[in-house]
Amino acid sequence: MSTRRRAPREKDLTSRYLAGGVDDELDRVETKQAFTSKNKNLQQNKMEKTALMRAAEVDADVDVARLPVGEVVQVFSLFCDVELDGKTYLSVVRKTLSKTSDTQIVVGDRVRFRDTGMVNDEGKPEAVIEAVEPRGTLLTRADSFLDHQPKPIVANAQQMLIVASIVQPDVKWGLIDRMIVSARAGGLEPFIALNKIDLTVSAAPGSHAAREFAFATEALAHYTTLGVRSVQTSIETAAGLDELKQILSGKTTVLSGHSGVGKSSLIRAIQPHLDLRIGAISGYTNKGRHTTTSAKRYPLDTGGFVVDTPGVKLFGLWNVTAESLNDHFSDVENNTAPDWRRESYERILASI
Repeated sequence: MSTRRRAPREKDLTSRYLAGGVDDELDRVETKQAFTSKNKNLQQNKMEKTALMRAAEVDADVDVARLPVGEVVQVFSLFCDVELDGKTYLSVVRKTLSKTSDTQIVVGDRVRFRDTGMVNDEGKPEAVIEAVEPRGTLLTRADSFLDHQPKPIVANAQQMLIVASIVQPDVKWGLIDRMIVSARAGGLEPFIALNKIDLTVSAAPGSHAAREFAFATEALAHYTTLGVRSVQTSIETAAGLDELKQILSGKTTVLSGHSGVGKSSLIRAIQPHLDLRIGAISGYTNKGRHTTTSAKRYPLDTGGFVVDTPGVKLFGLWNVTAESLNDHFSDVENNTAPDWRRESYERILASI
């Protein structure tokens, strides 16, 4: 008589889905299928960078002050795109500059670069970044509340548009407070866009959406007393879009906010031809899926630029002390802060 054991019975598919097992398996399949292509592209990138770095060591005695100044519009793992007069250069940083620089190059940096005279397989001219001009502003964050390593995000922007959604997902007021502090600490003016307000139109009195909207209305009014302006927007009804255009016009604006709040969708509503990736909301978790993978600057027809940044769940503060934090919470100092603002202040203070 055979004593061979039977294979364990497959677990219920629904249970595995709720536990994340199905997604994990799909991820493994997709990773396996993409492995060859990914390695091929990685090898190609390494070959391109090697060729560019060789060019970077040629003519090392160039007069940097006479080189043209371009602006970094996107940063990749090996290269960055530098734009000047409508022309984009695939660029690497001179090896010696990488060793002596205090920080990495980020979107918005103004850099002096040298055209190598070469083009890549896609016909894009190649260049070497020789120097970085002084920054006017710098938005910086840490990856967690307790991480004390700076993570520069964007340089030389004038303002930050903090996008929140009234529901799906709910507003994270503590995150908004952190972003306001980070913006002002970096020299940027913060604005708040409360998005998806169309979801409150048909909300029944006393419902979750109705309560969230009532609270948000009071919160935005309080922010106004602190000098933080706001706009209420809806892509479905076009509410607030004209006002938002005026806020963005003629300036470089960093888009920020929790995943799924509609940052990219808002910009597409203002300028439909922009190729920003749009993400869906997870039906199970009701949290946004990350879609934007790196900061990128986009020009606006109305003048100015927007810089789309990856959605963040944590926004640790950099170069903010307990003493300087009081400058960002004047309402706490003068005892006019509502309870939720005091709670934000205490949480941030405990994390510094």
